[in-house]
Amino acid sequence: MDEKNEARYTPEALKDSLGAEASLVGLYNHLSTYYSWSGRQGWVSVWQVGTDVANATANQEGVEIPYYNYSLLTSTDDAAARTWDRNYIMISLTNTIIAGLADPSFPGMTQVGKDAMTAEASFFRAYAYNYLATCFGSVPIILEPLAGPKSDFVRAPLDDVNNQIVEDLLFAVAHLPDIESVKSNAKGKLYGRANKFMAMQLLAEVYLRMDKPELAEPLLQDIIHSGQFDLIRNRYGIKTNEPGTYYADMFIYGNQRRVQGNREAIWVLEQENPNSVIGGITDNPQQRRVWGAAYYDVQGMSLADSLGGRALGRLRLSNWVLYGLYKGSDIRNSQYSIKRQYYYNNTDYPDRFGKPVPYTGPDTLYKIAPHTTKWYQFDPNDTFGYAMIKDFILMRLGETYLLLAEAQFKQGKLQEAANSINVLRERAYPNYPQEGQVSAAEITLDFILDERARELIGEENRRMTLVRTKTLVERATRLNSNNSVNPIRGISQNNLLMPIPLNEIQLNKDAVLEQNPGYN
Repeated sequence: MDEKNEARYTPEALKDSLGAEASLVGLYNHLSTYYSWSGRQGWVSVWQVGTDVANATANQEGVEIPYYNYSLLTSTDDAAARTWDRNYIMISLTNTIIAGLADPSFPGMTQVGKDAMTAEASFFRAYAYNYLATCFGSVPIILEPLAGPKSDFVRAPLDDVNNQIVEDLLFAVAHLPDIESVKSNAKGKLYGRANKFMAMQLLAEVYLRMDKPELAEPLLQDIIHSGQFDLIRNRYGIKTNEPGTYYADMFIYGNQRRVQGNREAIWVLEQENPNSVIGGITDNPQQRRVWGAAYYDVQGMSLADSLGGRALGRLRLSNWVLYGLYKGSDIRNSQYSIKRQYYYNNTDYPDRFGKPVPYTGPDTLYKIAPHTTKWYQFDPNDTFGYAMIKDFILMRLGETYLLLAEAQFKQGKLQEAANSINVLRERAYPNYPQEGQVSAAEITLDFILDERARELIGEENRRMTLVRTKTLVERATRLNSNNSVNPIRGISQNNLLMPIPLNEIQLNKDAVLEQNPGYN
């Protein structure tokens, strides 16, 4: 029997618009694997520890160790290999889609329709190449589907990689829909799908990495003044009858999406409980277990929804974040955003019930460590909570203002940069707006990076931000070198880039895939 497999993710399988649409949806599924690797739970920590904002605890998993003990970071590193692999798989998937749509024999679609689908795939290809360029520097450029094994890759100059990213994103900006013009299904608009503002924000960040702030600024201004997004300034959503703040409301599962009232969100990677939606998550995301505290392991404490469910405390916010970053009445430092105090809640211990849990003993560094509440999530049907079922806010307007301030600062527009920062500070200090205002004289790149930490702690990939701005070594050393458990050590300028995975070098037998400096 002559079998024909049309389930493969190849140009042959992209025979019509339905095949192309299914392949595009698959890109979001693959993107979710960037954020979920339950086999190595320290993957979440890789992007935070060894920077200025976090440290690994005694309850670390292991894959994160070379990212604070940098002397152990080598070309056989698992996290570097994972980063390379996830992104080149994304590039392969997008190349297949783009090539299929470009085939003149592709049936039943207008050029406008093809351009829109190509733009969505181009956005993801640019996303992957930007990830690679930030983490590894110059990398091989692949723009066509590979018909078979290839073992003669060479690293393209970084300028060529950057130019390809820009080309893809300019096409995406031109052909992706406005956020209110995205596709719909029976349940309404698919706000989780790519829109032109996502491409604009990513392009602005790429321009900043390329040291072209004059090109980044107008893109960011256009997002802010589009009329499509607003900073959250009022309580909203499913827990408005409970104590909280409007800032904390954004990170409650059930409040994170545009359709749920979050008009600050530009891009949300939507997740669903796989018990009710098949394929609602990939693997088992570990953000709650990594960022939260293992309070359940303290005698007299019980798991609770209000405490974010079950966590393991694999990382801890740095002393700088906890004791030096926030000032005054900043609501981003309120008890609803940074959990600092526990009270015994198990009625089986009546002598303790309702009393504060004291900070005594070394295990408090992960069992009741202060932490961000942004990853809280509790399922009463799964109290063990191996998987976190929660959306990922990947872009929001708060960060747009921060990128704008960076672009303005780099052009010497200090007052304009202060004005951009002050929009966020006004939101952060609602009762005493003047308390949070900053002047042009205070604006430096360090101040902007501090403000990114205040606004985006737990959300941003902090390592990639500090690598992009070339500040990782200085800030990690100055702000986070005094941790008593798993301190940062062995860091150097070589660690601004990850090592090229040794396996990729060895398999590339017909050409030299050069290693980054400082690695063997």
